[in-house]
Amino acid sequence: MVVKQRSRNSNTSSSRTTSSSSSSSAISNVRYVECQKNHAANIGGYAVDGCREFMAAGEEGTVDALRCAACGCHRNFHRKEVDTEVVCEYSPPNA
Repeated sequence: MVVKQRSRNSNTSSSRTTSSSSSSSAISNVRYVECQKNHAANIGGYAVDGCREFMAAGEEGTVDALRCAACGCHRNFHRKEVDTEVVCEYSPPNA
């Protein structure tokens, strides 16, 4: 699965007497929710810590931005949710 953060497509078609245009954009919001790290994997069990949402431990662009302030795990251990919103605009042909 490939997820694009933002994409814009624009299509314009025209003929001699009429022209129309349409454009669409997709905006995806990504958030990281509950931690799924198995803390008992080394003994053959299954135990998660109960962390419900990723909170960055540092500012954007730093190493700590990928570490959760609540549980200390890397962001990749948190389940990723992607909400995508697609907006399409259409202009009717000019007569």
